[in-house]
Amino acid sequence: MVKKFWLLLILGIMLTVMVACGNDSAEDNTSDNGDAGETETSSDAETSEVIGGDVENATELSFWTFQELHLEFFRDAVERWNKENPDRAISLNAEVYPYDNMHNNLLLALQSGEGAPDIVDIELNRFPNYLQGEPQLLPMNDYVEPVLDDFIESRFDIYSKDGNYYGIPFHVGATVAYYNTEIMDKAGVDIDSIATWDDFIAAGEKVVANTDAIMTTFETTDIWSFWPMIKQQGSDYFDENGEIIVNNETNVQTLQFMHDMIYEQEIADITPGGDFHSEEFYGFMNDGGQAALMMPMWYMGRFTDYMEDLKGKIEIRPMPKWSEDGNRSAGAGGTGTVVTNQTEHEELAKDFLAFAKLSEEGNIAIWKILGFDPPMWTVWESEAIREDNKFYQYFGEDIFDTLIEVRDEIDSINITEKNPDMQNELLTNTYNSVLRQQSQTPQEALDQAAEVIQ
Repeated sequence: MVKKFWLLLILGIMLTVMVACGNDSAEDNTSDNGDAGETETSSDAETSEVIGGDVENATELSFWTFQELHLEFFRDAVERWNKENPDRAISLNAEVYPYDNMHNNLLLALQSGEGAPDIVDIELNRFPNYLQGEPQLLPMNDYVEPVLDDFIESRFDIYSKDGNYYGIPFHVGATVAYYNTEIMDKAGVDIDSIATWDDFIAAGEKVVANTDAIMTTFETTDIWSFWPMIKQQGSDYFDENGEIIVNNETNVQTLQFMHDMIYEQEIADITPGGDFHSEEFYGFMNDGGQAALMMPMWYMGRFTDYMEDLKGKIEIRPMPKWSEDGNRSAGAGGTGTVVTNQTEHEELAKDFLAFAKLSEEGNIAIWKILGFDPPMWTVWESEAIREDNKFYQYFGEDIFDTLIEVRDEIDSINITEKNPDMQNELLTNTYNSVLRQQSQTPQEALDQAAEVIQ
């Protein structure tokens, strides 16, 4: 009995200490600025800084993003805003969170009615989650509609609902072909002779026959191979009414086309590492492993940052087209910056966001700072856009010539609340079963994807 008494006493003391420590830990992790409320903690932030914090009488606005590169753009925007609007100066309390953490915590904050930031970046594939029911985001129509003719309008449509524009884009995301001219020259291929996908296959056969490289690779763990290729043809996962069309004839034939390039023509392969953002792929591409890559314009920064040996060897051209009058590009990827309905400074937050991303100066900054193809097409031929920078030095001077050439051929994807689930199914099962394991035909795999999402 005595032993039992002391055992219970010791257990009770341990439990009390554990609870106390747990409470102390929770208090220590709570965000000091209060922007995150009960749904976010400062310890989750990978990077945190106050932009413009040294400006007197500045109004503080909070900003969340999942992409640290965007901070440099907003540093420039805040500095320009405060110079032009000294009587309405702002400081931007900017925090960078891991992708999933930020989007999940933002959703919880908006649903609970507290803890959301004033301004936040939302990635395209997660954006549908925030448009369900009554969006907890503020419409930007008063700012977007007067300038819409100067922009690629389809990039605003993907962040809209019921006629309201909520998200302001960072880029067009025009998908293009990146050709390694050193490999193509060795293979005896003029890249300007590649107009169609049939031309692409013929060029690939020369590459394989005359060099140690393959023509291209296809992702199985990311979205950038299949999606632009079907969107070129006017197809998608869902139609404009949100109905599932992922298993339609166009998509089945496209996935079969990819399969055949790997196993029939033998000019392609699975992307090393599974996707175009892996260290394994960067090394493979940098070492001359493949001759061509289809990716959006914003991928230029990956070349300059991770594939330095290819400087001067990569040239950008339109994607091959599927038919004589087919599109040579497709809009892919994106981030919409929004103002949430929890802001206490609605007019200021909206004015600043429009200044940052809807102005001519802001779009030129998008190119100069981030290397993105700015959504305001009217700046593409401006002298400021054509000024020398690291991207021209790497890829040559005709970057925007290519973009202007395909300007009217950049259809954007249809976004629904089921897009995240569809992406997960394709990445988890469809691409692997068809392109890697060959355990299903394209028709079988896409039928299964449609059934799962339905």
